Amino acid sequence: MAKKESPFCIRSKIWVEDAHGKVVFGLGRYRILEAVQRLGSLQAAAQELKMSYRAIWGRISATEERLGKPLLIREPRGSRLTPLGETLLKQFQRLLKIVETESDDVYNDLMAAYLDG
Repeated sequence: MAKKESPFCIRSKIWVEDAHGKVVFGLGRYRILEAVQRLGSLQAAAQELKMSYRAIWGRISATEERLGKPLLIREPRGSRLTPLGETLLKQFQRLLKIVETESDDVYNDLMAAYLDG
């Protein structure tokens, strides 16, 4: 017999902060870097994400400053990710998947039976 699908689910949001509570990396920065990697340009990423170039640049610049390392290599015809930028994309995606899976498991163990009736 198939298990009944729950009408509820758990959601979580994660990000990395520095010691002063400033965002270093999260889903927003992930989306920016992913778009730059795919499109090869901050301007194209800004257009796709419906953000201003200044907003995109400000977030990347703040993260680079907090890390003390660059995430992008600016070139005459666009931008590309540094090896660190590429690694952050890959590792953050893995982290999100792990948190999502673990959260689902914990929810099912602790809460689902009480909410699903």
